[in-house]
Amino acid sequence: MHPVKQLRLLLAMAAAAVTVACANMGRPEGGPRDELPPVYVRSNPALGQLNFKGNKITVDFDENIQLDDAMNKIVVSPAQHTTPAISSNGRRVTIELRDTLIPNTTYTLDFADAVKDLNEGNVLDGFAMDFATGDTIDTLRISGMVFEARTLEPAQGMLVGVYSNLSDTAISTLPFERITKTNQLGQFTLRNLKAGTYRVYALNDVNRDYHWDRSEDVAFYDVAVSPSSEPTVITDTLTRHTGERDSLVMRDATRFLPDDLLLTWFNEGYASQYLRDYKRPERNKLTFQFGAKSDTLPILRLLNTHRAGDEISTWATLDASPTLDTLTYWISDTSLVSLDSITLEATYLRTDTLDNLVWGTDTLKFNMRPEKKKKEKKKKKKDDEEADTIPPVPHMELRMLSGSSQDLHKGLTLSAGSPVVRFDTAAIHLEIQVDTLWYRIVPPKFTRPEPLRPMVFTAPYKWEEGTKYRLTIDSAAVNDIYGLDNAQLVHEFTTKKSEDYSAISFNVSGLDGRKGIVEVLSSSDKPVASAPVNGDLATIRYLSPGTYYARLFIDANDDGEWTTGSITDSIQPEEVYYYPKKINLKKNWTIEQSWNINELPVDQQKPQEIKKNKPKRKKGDPEERPTDDEEEDEFFDDPFMNSATRSGNLLNGNGYNNNDYRYRNY
Repeated sequence: MHPVKQLRLLLAMAAAAVTVACANMGRPEGGPRDELPPVYVRSNPALGQLNFKGNKITVDFDENIQLDDAMNKIVVSPAQHTTPAISSNGRRVTIELRDTLIPNTTYTLDFADAVKDLNEGNVLDGFAMDFATGDTIDTLRISGMVFEARTLEPAQGMLVGVYSNLSDTAISTLPFERITKTNQLGQFTLRNLKAGTYRVYALNDVNRDYHWDRSEDVAFYDVAVSPSSEPTVITDTLTRHTGERDSLVMRDATRFLPDDLLLTWFNEGYASQYLRDYKRPERNKLTFQFGAKSDTLPILRLLNTHRAGDEISTWATLDASPTLDTLTYWISDTSLVSLDSITLEATYLRTDTLDNLVWGTDTLKFNMRPEKKKKEKKKKKKDDEEADTIPPVPHMELRMLSGSSQDLHKGLTLSAGSPVVRFDTAAIHLEIQVDTLWYRIVPPKFTRPEPLRPMVFTAPYKWEEGTKYRLTIDSAAVNDIYGLDNAQLVHEFTTKKSEDYSAISFNVSGLDGRKGIVEVLSSSDKPVASAPVNGDLATIRYLSPGTYYARLFIDANDDGEWTTGSITDSIQPEEVYYYPKKINLKKNWTIEQSWNINELPVDQQKPQEIKKNKPKRKKGDPEERPTDDEEEDEFFDDPFMNSATRSGNLLNGNGYNNNDYRYRNY
């Protein structure tokens, strides 16, 4: 046989042998997926060790680990003035404390959910270790949850601390004595406390000084608490080998109290008052922006020109935001408009170094670059071109803000492009269309809803549904501060029909004589409508069909708005409750739901669909599927399969088990 053919035959036989061998080997399965987090093995110092003198702590686990955001998640208590050095290598975590250890003190290292295994990312959640620099170790604990007061969002990674100093000023002057942070569910456990009485706070400690500054988010528990413990028996599940049943094992344990504190954080809305910015964006405008809202206008006087000493209200018109932190002055004196430089003396309230509002005076210059004259190109006139042309007459801007589809419960809104000084209401005409003919009817009356908004006018009106209207404002009916008038404005629109809307009523229980306001929310957790609870009923009408949610707040000060809290005055923010299910509304539906605001614990009230602070999904976990209750919501889509039908029929709410919130601490 030819040598080349012999070589090919040998290669073919070798390939066949490998193929057969591979076929016989089969495919390795690799075993079940690792779903267990790392397990603590040992540490130096040991758990609960006394008389520790070093500053380097090592913790070993049973597998290779990695740290997630260790500098923020791992908390050392008492708080360290100098940030510890934290690192991991293989199965070991090393923490080097850079502060001198305090004698006769119990230290806690709370790892939260910072430790996870290297391969699968399984998280070891809630691991903490302790040691003492003296002969005894403190063991008491306080546990609870922290939520945002306005939205009931779980507070993730928020600092929680205590003071044995019960003074109201401790939170703003002293660092926390012991600290921890909330986990992804907003839960916290303050460990290794001495016996005594404490005030408990939560804080978004932006500058990491371990006490509250007035601009930071904060929560406080109303009364001082004294931690304690009691013996208890808990049930553990003993998992056996595959095929065998798990068994329940009872064992003795210690329960630490209190374990159910609920804190709701808020922001006082404090901001230092100062002149943030001032500009002259156009020749006829001066703008001022302040650092905080105010109830007092600045005093502004001219320092140059022939009108030196004149107060600004004599030569300009103010357009102000409702909170008076943004001011626009429209210069009405055209001789001042033409000037390239204007200098003002500005006297206004500002915050001093003691956080008090005091009057201060500045000299402000507003300059404009001289306008360059454009060179006009001379065009040759054609024989048939007219010798003279009439320039267009300038008009002030005037426009309707509402569109061609008009809501039945809303009026009209008119906006001008410059401040208005005259509005001839006799020049307003309203017509209604019947068949193809237009008939004049009584027109709406436009008024200025806010005195310091000289360019916005509104007009309430009782509309006929499903009807076409035509609003006409004659030319020269409106004049601005520059003497310009409007061109004729014609606005045609059609009103909606009552069957285009939906409505929902809540039968509210649990208020116990308090005043409540129900807010209907969009899918982004934003209010779209609201109504007070009268008796036990709150009804919200004129809702467009769609998916909604609802919450209620206790209007403690009876001002119709949700009010934040105050650390200085020890006032909690107004309480908030969420309706626990979504609400699907169809056209021409009126739905009634029963709502006991206390039926579910606070941490279970807010629907998952609009909750923003959700725990991170673990690697390999299945996607969230609707619960049975969520699937039941879909019956709204079929009017023949439920008791909710067209226009006027009612839908009853579902009941819930009454479970008090407890974050168990054993």
